[in-house]
Amino acid sequence: MRILVLLGLAAVLHAADFRLAMAGLGGEPDYEARFAALAAEHAKLAGGEFLAGPQATKTALKAALERFAAQAGPEDTLELLLVGHGTFDGLAYKFNVPGPDVTAEELSGWLDRIKARQVVVVATSCSGAAATALKAPRRTVVTATKSGTEKNAVVFSRYWLEALRDSAADTDKNETVTAAEAFEYARRKTAAYYETQKRLATEHPLMDDAGPEGRFALVRFGAVQKALNDPQKRVLLGRREELEIAIEKLKLEKAAMPVQEYKQKLGALLLELARTQEAIDK
Repeated sequence: MRILVLLGLAAVLHAADFRLAMAGLGGEPDYEARFAALAAEHAKLAGGEFLAGPQATKTALKAALERFAAQAGPEDTLELLLVGHGTFDGLAYKFNVPGPDVTAEELSGWLDRIKARQVVVVATSCSGAAATALKAPRRTVVTATKSGTEKNAVVFSRYWLEALRDSAADTDKNETVTAAEAFEYARRKTAAYYETQKRLATEHPLMDDAGPEGRFALVRFGAVQKALNDPQKRVLLGRREELEIAIEKLKLEKAAMPVQEYKQKLGALLLELARTQEAIDK
C-alpha cells in the first residue's frame, strides 16, 4: 500500500498544468477590447497562454490543443476558457472567431485527445447549447448560459476571472480556488449584477455534475503558492488534493455502502487530511 501511495505522490509532484484562454470576435471595438483583456488577464492570473485578435482562429486553437495532447498525461490538468460571442441555430453551437467558427463537436473532438483532467469554460452567449456535446469523463464543463436561446452578451466571464483573484472565492479557506468554488462565486456575482441593475437576467450559468473533478485547482495563493516552491511541501499539497477528491467521491458513493463502512472510510480520509494539512503548515 505504501509503495502505491508513494507512486501516486510522485505522479502528482511531476504533474503539469496547461492553461489556455481564447478571445473570440467582438463584433464591435468595445467588445473586442474587453474579450482580449479578459483572455490576457487569465494568462496573468492562472498562467499559461492566451489567444486574441486576428490570430485567435480555429486553426490556432486546434494547433494549441494538439500540442497539449502531445504533452499532457493523465495526472496533468487543463483549463480552457473561451470568451466572446457564441451562436446557436437550433442544431449546433458555434464559438465566433476570425474565419470559420468553432463548433462544440469539433472542440470536443480535439479535447478528447488530451489525457489530462479538464475544465472547459464556455463563457459566451448561447453557450448552454454546447454542454451536451462537450460532456466527457474527467471533464468539467461550465457554460455562461443554460441554453442556446440565451443570446445576449454575458457578464459571467468577468466574474470567472474575478474569482481567480479574489480570496473570497476560496470558501474552504485552503488558499486554493477550485473550479467548483470559482463557478459558485461567478454564478452568485452574475445573479447579483442583474438584481443590482434591476434587469431581467438573460444568462443562467451552469456547471455539469462533475463530482470530484470539481476539486480541480485553478489558482493557489498565499502560503500554498509559496509551498509549491518547496519540493516536499509540493508533494504534500498534491496529496491534500488527492484526499479532497477522494472525500468528494466517497460522498457520492455513500448511498451504495453500509453506514458503518462509510463512516470508517470517511474518518480515515479526514484524519489523513488533517495530518497532511498539519505537515503543510509546519
